[in-house]
Amino acid sequence: MIKTIQELFDLTDRTAIVTGGGTHLGTAFTEALCDLGAKVYIASRRARLCDEVAEVLRGRGLDVVGVGCDVTDEAQVDALVERVMVENGRLDIAVCNAGGSFTTSYPPNGDIDEFKRTLDLNLTGTYITAQCASRVMIPEKRGSIITLGSIGATLSMDTRIYNSEFKRSGPPYLAAKGGVLNLTRALAAEFGEYGITVNCISPGQIPRIDTNVDQIETFRKMIPLQRTGLSEDLKGSLALLASDAGGWITGQEIRIDGGWSIW
Repeated sequence: MIKTIQELFDLTDRTAIVTGGGTHLGTAFTEALCDLGAKVYIASRRARLCDEVAEVLRGRGLDVVGVGCDVTDEAQVDALVERVMVENGRLDIAVCNAGGSFTTSYPPNGDIDEFKRTLDLNLTGTYITAQCASRVMIPEKRGSIITLGSIGATLSMDTRIYNSEFKRSGPPYLAAKGGVLNLTRALAAEFGEYGITVNCISPGQIPRIDTNVDQIETFRKMIPLQRTGLSEDLKGSLALLASDAGGWITGQEIRIDGGWSIW
């Protein structure tokens, strides 16, 4: 039977994990999945933040559970997946959103510990989350794993566009996101025979509320669509990749950057 477009995007009765769920992007991902009918477990090292965000979202009628979890600790991620399975009997979607940058120093005097911590959170954490999720998806012959990349995964950032007040991510973060992109492709090849899709969403410039306004204006002028991004700009791509509508898409990167990367 041919599904309607509404049926293809419907996530009713499906269960998802969103790591880094207390962030502005993680919250947007959670809203999108819930709006389509899914139950979502948001996970973060900051357990209190997760609980607070989950409570707010539940107040809006969304089915959300907050869980403290460090994605760099495989035992904690396994425990999260086990809880999801015990409480729901299935895990359909894993959004590997946890990430960030610890960069405060730059080459030729970059701090090696900062480099390692940045790779650990962004790349190792994604690998652990994807692996733990896949172990319960493989027996079911279905599932969607979505990683979070960056336009910086394939584009080097010209340091001249950043003002002195802006905390730019630097080489460690770009290296980590480059690794996430290639990890996505490798996992798509590994898991394809089990009906599991693995894809990457790579955002462009999506400023936080505290980002310097002059820096935002610099970004805006460089973007063909003449505005910086909003977290909600990522919802459509997530909906596609998490649902049956994207069931024949795997190993791909979707750049959402207002056209930044076409220059």
